[in-house]
Amino acid sequence: MVEVTVTPQSSLADRPVQIRVRGLSPCQLVTLRAWLKDEQGERFQSRAFFRADKAGDVDPGLHAALGGSYSGIWPMGLLWFLQPDTFFRRLVKRDVAGSPFRVRLEVLDGLSLGADPTEQLLASCEAERWYVGPGVQRVPIREGRVRGALFLPP
Repeated sequence: MVEVTVTPQSSLADRPVQIRVRGLSPCQLVTLRAWLKDEQGERFQSRAFFRADKAGDVDPGLHAALGGSYSGIWPMGLLWFLQPDTFFRRLVKRDVAGSPFRVRLEVLDGLSLGADPTEQLLASCEAERWYVGPGVQRVPIREGRVRGALFLPP
C-alpha cells in the first residue's frame, strides 16, 4: 500500500517539512503533485517526477526530481514551485491569522503532465501551512499615510 506523509502535518509557512512516499515498487516512476486553492479559489500547483529507490521510497530531500516544475534535489520544491493555473495570478495570503493554506499532496502512477482522467492516484495527504504562530497578536497600524500590521509574539 502506497503512503505519502508530510512531517509535521501542520507548520508555519517558513518552516521546512519532510515529504516521504513509501510502499512503491522498486524503481517505479511516479509523479508527486502539490496543489492548493487560494482565498479567491484560484488553483496553484506543482509537480515533480521521481523514480523510487530499491526500497520503494521517494524522499525529495534525498532523491532528485527527474523533471516537472523543477529538477534536482529540492526538499521543499513541491511547495516552493507552486504555479497558478491562470496566468498572471500571484499566491497571496490575506487572512494570515485566521486560516492556513491547505496543501494537497498526491502521488500519481507514472509521469503525469496534466489533468488526465486516466491518471491513477496512488496516495494523497494534506498539509497545513500557517502564516502566524499560536498566540501571536496582530495589531493594525494606521499613522498618516502609513498602513501596516505589527505582529507581537505571545
